[in-house]
Amino acid sequence: MSAVVWYLDRGAALIAYPSLYLAVLTGILYNTPSFGILHTAAQRVHIELSVFAMVLTLLHAAVGLVDSWMVVTGQVPEPAYSVTYFVIGVGVGFGALVLLVVAVLGFIDAQRFKQPWGPRVVHAFTYAGFAFGTIHAVAVGTDLLGLIKPIIVPSVAFLIYVLLVRLVVLRGFLPNSTAK
Repeated sequence: MSAVVWYLDRGAALIAYPSLYLAVLTGILYNTPSFGILHTAAQRVHIELSVFAMVLTLLHAAVGLVDSWMVVTGQVPEPAYSVTYFVIGVGVGFGALVLLVVAVLGFIDAQRFKQPWGPRVVHAFTYAGFAFGTIHAVAVGTDLLGLIKPIIVPSVAFLIYVLLVRLVVLRGFLPNSTAK
């Protein structure tokens, strides 16, 4: 039973993280026509991709809770690091989940949020949620240790780059190719 929980937890996480990455990337491109064909593609897939990523994230959270309980209560062997470190890593993952759920609520139930915490501001919590999710994956995702430098760091750097380009364009520092 514990092996099934572990594999389901890790499997959901290993699919949820790249899905969340793509949801954040398409979210950056979604409202920025200056990105041209990437903007058009993002508008076609962002919402569906985000729903898929959140379903996987919720599955990972539910199964991960069971897996974490089994680790903390000693039903399964401890990871290669201390249980305290593990619990802190799980707490960071919980923080990511809370931020992502609130961000989704900013989109689904926009009337709930009033200025200055309007739906756009609340939906921007996805960036912090993704950052916390990345820290969680690196901290307790023993499957990812070899992927941190070659994949995770450059991928997150690329997201930051695209976000900065978007901010530069939206602030008017570069010409907007769609402006007439």
